[in-house]
Amino acid sequence: MDRAGLSELEAVIAIARRGTFRAAAIDLGMSPTALSHAIGKLEASLGVRLFNRTTRSVALTEAGKLFVEQVGPALQDIHGALEAVRSHRETPSGTIRINAAPFAARAILSPLVIEFIRRYPDMSVDLVTEGRLVDVVAEGFDLGVRVTGLVPTDMIALSLGHPQRHAIVGSADYFAQHERPRVPPDLFEHRCIRVRLPDGALFRWRFEKDGEAVQIDVQGPLILDEAGLARTAVLENIGIGYFMEQSVLADIEAGRLIRVLDDWTPPYPGLCLYYPGRRNLSAGVKAFLIMAREMAGRQGICSAT
Repeated sequence: MDRAGLSELEAVIAIARRGTFRAAAIDLGMSPTALSHAIGKLEASLGVRLFNRTTRSVALTEAGKLFVEQVGPALQDIHGALEAVRSHRETPSGTIRINAAPFAARAILSPLVIEFIRRYPDMSVDLVTEGRLVDVVAEGFDLGVRVTGLVPTDMIALSLGHPQRHAIVGSADYFAQHERPRVPPDLFEHRCIRVRLPDGALFRWRFEKDGEAVQIDVQGPLILDEAGLARTAVLENIGIGYFMEQSVLADIEAGRLIRVLDDWTPPYPGLCLYYPGRRNLSAGVKAFLIMAREMAGRQGICSAT
């Protein structure tokens, strides 16, 4: 039997992780056809099928499951050894993969990510945004960025700076026709832009004042799952929206949107950069963490747990 190359082993793991040849091919930087041929060649060499394939789905065979169970940890060890060697380079190079919520990605793009690639021209950053919380290890990411309360407890977390706040806003035209809410229950008298969470549930608007916490299941004519769309709807006078403050702060300052219930939205712990462990970090990841600490230090917050 011919010996399987490292790229073919990585291909199997990528397909098992992503669930489709197309998604795995994108991760691996190759075409789906080339990936299919590579897997076919490996299967022919092994004498067993690793995947059951139909026009609609891809699933591991029993042999494929055994292969992934045995090869996955070994590949992690190999990559760890390679990164340990690369960490001795004076100038970091390679790619860092980061998974972040969309608003978190916007928050770190200019002060951290862009500054990082300017400082280290041999580095590149693959910044993936999605609302759902993913397992950064299983999905092949080096780092994740989420609000503090969503960071898995088995991860090392680095605070990135200022606490976060929510903002409840409506357009000037909307409030010209409707009385502004004074307390959260007043929202039941208003048209609100509802938000669907990644798990399919509708988000309840959360408020707190003087130790009193309130959740309001608002009503309204529109349900959306993306903050940018919700902002557009509010600007179009459809109703009131609930946002991360930084997403609408420019609109508030410019007078395009009016903030209400400000005293019911206190700050809470902000964004964290997190990663699975201190061992075998690449030179690039180490450099990125140093810059993240510098950024947090400038903002007066720097702690890791």
